[in-house]
Amino acid sequence: MTTPNTSAGSIREAADYIRSQTRLKPEIGLILGSGLGILADLIQDAVSIPYEDIPHFPVSTVEGHEGELLIGTIEGRPVVMMKGRFHMYEGYGPEVTAFPVRVMKNLGVSGLLVTNAAGGVNTSFKPGDLMLLSDHLNLTGTSPLIGPNDADLGVRFPDMSEAYSRRLRAAAKEAAEGQGFTFREGVYAGLLGPSYETPAEIRMLRTLGADAVGMSTVSETIVARHAGLEVLGISCITNMAAGILDQPLSHAEVMETADLVKEKFLGLVLSIIPKM
Repeated sequence: MTTPNTSAGSIREAADYIRSQTRLKPEIGLILGSGLGILADLIQDAVSIPYEDIPHFPVSTVEGHEGELLIGTIEGRPVVMMKGRFHMYEGYGPEVTAFPVRVMKNLGVSGLLVTNAAGGVNTSFKPGDLMLLSDHLNLTGTSPLIGPNDADLGVRFPDMSEAYSRRLRAAAKEAAEGQGFTFREGVYAGLLGPSYETPAEIRMLRTLGADAVGMSTVSETIVARHAGLEVLGISCITNMAAGILDQPLSHAEVMETADLVKEKFLGLVLSIIPKM
């Protein structure tokens, strides 16, 4: 696998190419998790750009991640949406998985909505629940900010005390109430993958304070905060984590549960976007 160049020059080149494909100037970025590509149906007058056409962009190799950038409007707000994300377990470094966030910032985005499919660690959760991320545990063993720091992109030591915006969380809760349901809220543990966790690892994560676990999101959020973007995170609890139920875990179950909650997710995002 060729490692994409993630330098400041590469960020500009990728953003310039995207600008050449549309006159729209996006204000909000969206990154969709496994099985949640249905959210792309919300975009009006969308311009679709395959990842392989964008200079220095990696490509997505995972089922449920379609690999295209969409630019259009949702509820009148200009947005840029990643229909499919990148993961470190595909062989990419954390700075590569978060590269699109840098490009979004260059395009003018000020707020980022990240979604993911996650396993429920909190035993009061059930498949189909939606969880607002109040915080995360970066247990990938690495960071997208390792190496020389470009001060034009962000400070050397970014503050992470409010990784997920309190303001946006309050707006999301209000939107959920308007849709007739209540969010779960909790801590997301981001691990490297691609194997699912063992029951012992899930017990460890619960002890550490995790409510849900997955293989994405943390690198994107770290880079977004480094870049000064406001972040809102939503997990779709697609299965209970290892050892909670007496059954094996599978990606098929993840996709099936994501499909079951799609209407709730669509209505929620339509309500949240105007508030971002």
